[in-house]
Amino acid sequence: MISEIPLPFFAERLFRRERRSVPAARAFAGEVLDAWKAPERRPEVLLCVSELATNAVLHGVPPGRGFRLMTWLERDGLLRVEVHDSGPGRPCAVRPAAGEESGRGLLLVEAVADRWGVGERDPGKVVWCELALR
Repeated sequence: MISEIPLPFFAERLFRRERRSVPAARAFAGEVLDAWKAPERRPEVLLCVSELATNAVLHGVPPGRGFRLMTWLERDGLLRVEVHDSGPGRPCAVRPAAGEESGRGLLLVEAVADRWGVGERDPGKVVWCELALR
């Protein structure tokens, strides 16, 4: 379990601006959770990683650049996921019009994470979420 691992624990990886980076980011997060022996809320964590990575690829990363996925696991069991990109804007959770096939990613993150938000970086932004694993 989590208590057997020296904490806090940290992992990060860079991904290219391409659609196949989304499943790669999700797979990386799964590997990290396995290494940390942290199976709690795994489906929710992987969903959040998928949605944040998808937003970075589709909206946040200028051509020729990538995004960074960072994860922390604190001693109290709090997992923080951050996606850093260099694109402009400040994403927000909005309800798409009826019949729209996309646009619900941050609503999903909001629904399953304990907290989420957006921070600044130069250039770009950090979109993050936190999930209590205990």
